[in-house]
Amino acid sequence: MDLSLMRDEFEKAGLHRSDLNIDPVKQFAHWFEDVQQAGYRMPNAVTLATVDSHGQPSIRMVLLKMFDEKGFVFYTNYESRKASEMAQNPKVALHFPWHDLERQVCITGTVEKVSTAESLKYFLTRPKGSQIGAWVSNQSSVISSRQALMMKFEEMKQKFEHQEVPLPSFWGGFRVVPNKFEFWQGQKSRLHDRFQYTRGEADEWLIERLAP
Repeated sequence: MDLSLMRDEFEKAGLHRSDLNIDPVKQFAHWFEDVQQAGYRMPNAVTLATVDSHGQPSIRMVLLKMFDEKGFVFYTNYESRKASEMAQNPKVALHFPWHDLERQVCITGTVEKVSTAESLKYFLTRPKGSQIGAWVSNQSSVISSRQALMMKFEEMKQKFEHQEVPLPSFWGGFRVVPNKFEFWQGQKSRLHDRFQYTRGEADEWLIERLAP
């Protein structure tokens, strides 16, 4: 299928150095508020890129559950493929594709596990079905059928029917500690506005404009 004629012109307002907060996390928060106000479904959906021991990258969507000056947090099974890859190579990348606003944010950094207390605090906010799902899914492993998965779910549902679901030892959060941000705003003629924040030795941020 030839897609060469599929084109879309970018027509939103440009991005100027004077528009940017000196703190990339605060700049991200500002853009995230714009996305929420625009009515995006799952504005916190983000692509996570990891690399295995052979140098093969892999990507998947995760849900960002918290961010602050310390980093960007998501939750998963600690025995999943992505967790295994991050244990071998903690360097990761995040990508937020906010197409309707003609914006992207790319973040690179290193990943670390959050504390058990932090994981538990979030786990307790999840619907009970999602809590049980964390126990049921041996994430990324091969399974025989969906029926087998649902049978296991029903079994665990009955087990925890009259009690709180405990936090699995193999489930919890990761925090991406950023060292670089890129804020991308689409512009006409593909002359996009791109600004890169790079963390310096004293934790100050260098802001530079990149060629589109």
